[in-house]
Amino acid sequence: MLRTPCFFLLLFFTAVATAGTLVVATPDGEEIPVVTHPASGGRLFVWFPAEAGPQAVDAWLAAQLTKRGVEMWRVDLLEARFLPLADSSLPQVPDTDVAAVLRRALGDGGKRVFLIASGRSAIPVLRGVRRWQRDGGDDSRFAGVMLISPKLFVQTPEPGEAAELFPVVAASNAPIYWLQPDQSPWYWKVNQVLPVLARGGSDVFVRVLRGVRDRFYYRPDANGAEDAMREKLPALLLSAARALEALPARVRRPVAMDIQPPAVAAGKKAHGLKTYRGDPLPPPLRLPDLSGQPVSLADYRGRVVLVNFWASWCPPCVHEMPSMQRLADTLADAPFEILAVNMAESPAVIRGFLQTKVRVDFPILLDRNGAALKRWQVFAFPTSFVIDKAGRIRYALFGAAEWDDPAIVTTLRALLAEDGGAGP
Repeated sequence: MLRTPCFFLLLFFTAVATAGTLVVATPDGEEIPVVTHPASGGRLFVWFPAEAGPQAVDAWLAAQLTKRGVEMWRVDLLEARFLPLADSSLPQVPDTDVAAVLRRALGDGGKRVFLIASGRSAIPVLRGVRRWQRDGGDDSRFAGVMLISPKLFVQTPEPGEAAELFPVVAASNAPIYWLQPDQSPWYWKVNQVLPVLARGGSDVFVRVLRGVRDRFYYRPDANGAEDAMREKLPALLLSAARALEALPARVRRPVAMDIQPPAVAAGKKAHGLKTYRGDPLPPPLRLPDLSGQPVSLADYRGRVVLVNFWASWCPPCVHEMPSMQRLADTLADAPFEILAVNMAESPAVIRGFLQTKVRVDFPILLDRNGAALKRWQVFAFPTSFVIDKAGRIRYALFGAAEWDDPAIVTTLRALLAEDGGAGP
């Protein structure tokens, strides 16, 4: 299998044997290390790894592309700034770093230059292109940016809070090709982001990658579909290059606006059941269950309800479901219910999952087109809401929980003890 360590180790050393290195100097005197993989063709792909840093598969990808005549550079922005591998690190990279790499790539020959960013590296890359343009950069050899599962929001908001895009999204004016896995919470936000990118003048192609999760090309737990999609990645990138090259050439200038970078919290958020700060009136929720019968949240007035958004391809969702069943068993004699809203998977897939992975007896509802997810403004899987007897959202969290934890059970019993008219 492609994902085995020995396979990637072999490919890594094979690719490194033909690789070179160069150093790009930044305006403030830092040095950005770049691994180069020469090729004779007319395209140069500049690869910026995601927040997890360089991966062994990067060298494999370079080897596959050079066979097709595409030169590839692999840039380590985090090493240049001595930044740790964390979501908060790449947004700290100065825009001058990527601008310097882009100038060097354009100055090294007559090749068409494409920047490729994955995950959080989309932020410094978009900022760097904007900086290059603001500094007078106007070279038709710069063909555009390819984004793979880009993380364009500042952070995952707490349920009920507004989500914030990085300002550079609205301030960018670049040709963009976006590769987006559909088994990702961010897939449901694409249509929210596209108008913001268009506001600055960006031309955006979107290609949905069916049946794979974020980080599909370097996941240690990659499944068969993700192995196959990784094998297709070189061809996908070449297809993206052709689409970007087909765009009419035009002078691009970034829109004038303040794009002071917002603060990004360092480290991971602490997950836990928290008092809900948004509108306590829940959006409508009426969906079919696995038998096709409609189930409505409104029918559960007078009961405490845990509404959980999940998917079988989401490891934290799978992890927490047994504890949800234990919670349901613990509160079996109380006016309590769990409604587990599945994200756009087929009934056959869900039934197979419930028969082989996790057995639960609470209702599974089918959000086939993501409409409920959008109404409830879900940004991460799993996300859960606790509704009181009066039909108001009292608590929420994103991320997995041990639902039979004594503290959570105590919180829910307190809600159960309220009468139907009690408020927060």
